[in-house]
Order: sequence, then C-alpha cells, then structure tokens
Amino acid sequence: MKTEDTMANAKTTARPVHDLVVVGAGPYGLSVAAHAAAHGLHPVTFGRPMESWHAMPSGMFLKSEPWASHLSDPAGAYGLDAYASERGTRAEHGVPLPVSFFAAYGDWFARRAVPAVDERMIASVAPAPEGFLLTAEDGGTVRARTVALAVGVLPFLEVPGPLRHLPRRYVTHSSHHGELAALAGRDVTVVGAGQAALETAALLVEAGAAAVRVLARADRLRWNTLPPALDRGLWPTLRAPHTGLGCGWRNKLYADTPGVFRRLPAATRARLFGSALGPAGAWWLRERFAAVGDVRLGHRITAAAVTGDDRLRLDVEGPDGTGVLETDHVVAATGFVPSLDRAGVLDPALRSALRTVGPAGAPETGALFESSWPGLFLAGLLTAPSYGPSMRFVFGAGYTAGRLVKGVRRRLRAGGRGGAVVGRPRSGERAARVGA
Repeated sequence: MKTEDTMANAKTTARPVHDLVVVGAGPYGLSVAAHAAAHGLHPVTFGRPMESWHAMPSGMFLKSEPWASHLSDPAGAYGLDAYASERGTRAEHGVPLPVSFFAAYGDWFARRAVPAVDERMIASVAPAPEGFLLTAEDGGTVRARTVALAVGVLPFLEVPGPLRHLPRRYVTHSSHHGELAALAGRDVTVVGAGQAALETAALLVEAGAAAVRVLARADRLRWNTLPPALDRGLWPTLRAPHTGLGCGWRNKLYADTPGVFRRLPAATRARLFGSALGPAGAWWLRERFAAVGDVRLGHRITAAAVTGDDRLRLDVEGPDGTGVLETDHVVAATGFVPSLDRAGVLDPALRSALRTVGPAGAPETGALFESSWPGLFLAGLLTAPSYGPSMRFVFGAGYTAGRLVKGVRRRLRAGGRGGAVVGRPRSGERAARVGA
C-alpha cells in the first residue's frame, strides 16, 4: 500500500520533507517504524514487508526461540506470542516455528504497528538540502530529514571467490532460493557448515535432488543442543542463563549489552565479531540432515569452470590433497558480509564519505545508531561490527529500534523543524502505548 503523500507527490517538485523515511520493511525496519510512529514522527517505510522471509523455501523453521523472535513496538503489544495467540497457535520454548509463520507474523505486525508502508523499493539515497533525496525504483522521489537504513542481509551475501564469475544457472546463494523443486533430479553441491547450508542440503534431499553433498572448510560440523527448560532452578540458571542468542554468560553479554560491545577496542570487536556464534546447525535439524550422505569437511574450492557437457568442474583442496569434483549446481550457503561497498542503495558520494569499522569496512555506528553522516541511521547487519553479534539476528531489533528513534528525535531537534514539537504522539493515537 502506498501513502497519499508518496503517491500524489512522487513526480512533482513540491514534495513535503518527511521527518523520517525507513528504507527496508523486514524485522528491523518495521520495528524502527513502529517506535517512530508511537513517538509521533509520521515515518514512511519503503519496501515489501518481510519479503526475504516470504521467499524462503517451505519446510524451513526458525532457529531462534519464539520468545527471542519478537519484532519491537514500545509497549510490547505486538509480539510473536500475541500473534500466535490470535491465531490459536502455541509459541512454545523448544518447539521450532515455521519460517512461513514468522513471515505472516511480520505482515500482521506491519498492519497494526506501522502506519505507512510504500511497497516500492528505494534505489538511491543521496544527500540533499534539508537532509536526503530518496529515489524509488519507479523514478519517484521523496525527501527526508533523516533516514533509517534497514535493508536486511540480502545486499551483503557472500559467495566464495572462485564461484563469483559463474552465472546463476550454475551457482546460487542459499538466499536466492524459494522452493527447491527446480533442482530435483540434479547433482547439487552445498558449500558451508552453518544452519543455512545444513538445512538447504536436507531440503534438497527431501525435494528429490539426485545427489546432495556438503562441502565445508570446517573440520567438523557443530550442532546446537536441545535448549534446557526455561524454569530449571536457580543454580543451573546462574551457571548458564538463557538469552536470546543461546545459553551462557558470554551470550548474555552479547545479547544484553551491545552498547558495551561498541566501546571495546576496534581490534577486540573485530576478533569477537569474526568468532562469536559461529556456524552451527539447530538441534531439531540433525535427524533430518542424516539423509545427506556425502559430507566433505576440511575442503575448499580453488577454481571452478563450466565443462563441455554443461556441468561444473570444481578444483578442490582437502585433507588428502587436491582433487576434482563435477556437479550440476552449487548452492553457496556462505553467509553475509556487512561491507559498506555492498550497500549500493547509498549514493557513491555519501558512501565514500562514511567512516568505517572492521576488516570488511562496515560503516561506523554511533551510540544511537547514527552513522558518521548526520541524519543517516543504520539498523541490522550493517551495525553488527559496531554493536556485536546480536545485530545478526531478529533478536537485535528490540535493542536497536528504541535507541535509533531516540537518535532520530535528537537529530531533528538539533536540526530544527520550524517550531514543531518533536516526539509528541499524535492526538488520540498510541498515546497510551508510548510509555515515555
């Protein structure tokens, strides 16, 4: 649905200047918009709600616990548990929920907590007088004093170097796939050792692929264990407290104190970001994954080319030396790298002006999620090198949204708004839910 502002004025020069435009309508973008709306900022959100979640193959499940998978509104009125209750479904600890259920929950959240969603995609965010000029995919433009960039993970997908030159007919990223039926009857090699790789491999077997193998640099597969009960007594809880990122005190620090993570020395942050919460399969996937009979650990692809019979030849190094592997298709389930260079939605001049952090060159993020360019705020994966591993998960949206909107309100006050009051809820709307 498109707002009257953006529809009526997209092609004209007399456009209003919005206080806040949110770019992205996934968990982080919707959460930011919900907090902004509750504080009277009248945000406009661009993007198709939960698009990447809707595109995932059926048969996928959430790895996180239901209580760690809420989108965020100030009063907590629209959590996953509220949606499940409305649907007559129990969202229970230790019981995985289908990804499709979570995507539908995001749609429900958007309808109730986010007042203005324009389903066009934003193609460019550029500096302009009074803030920013955003250009949509259809050429329409919108002006904004502040922008919250919450573009999710898809712009940052990572494919191993030797595979990058090959067309998608032969090589895809795991995030490219909805249903996997197109690979039925084919020989498929999945690269990676994390949840995406292991679950994709299991789904390929179930979809009727002729052969499925997993190729991973790791020397062993790691599996999460069945989570202990929430109520398990004082001593077990003190030894390994539950957190939205798993049990344990280290995870609790990542989950509860992203602001402390941001204050660590840059080298320490980079080391922890690269090692914390490494690749692992969910406990409930292990039995299904047993159907994948060919798992090659300690291997990496050094070169790849299309053969004369329209297959892929992979040169592979492993514990026993080098070898050659032929396959019909490679699915790279090799994660995402939050590099500023991959944030193509940002105008090149704006992108090159931002300060960066970490070896991948992610944009540096301040205490309230503002980048080094005044008025440009960041949410989600791009902030993980600054704020830590929780920003790689839906769980981090709760920490981000309220603080980011506080930063937006502060920036608007600093910039002036012709005497208008910043942060006052709309009359009669959500006032009871704001809580501040």
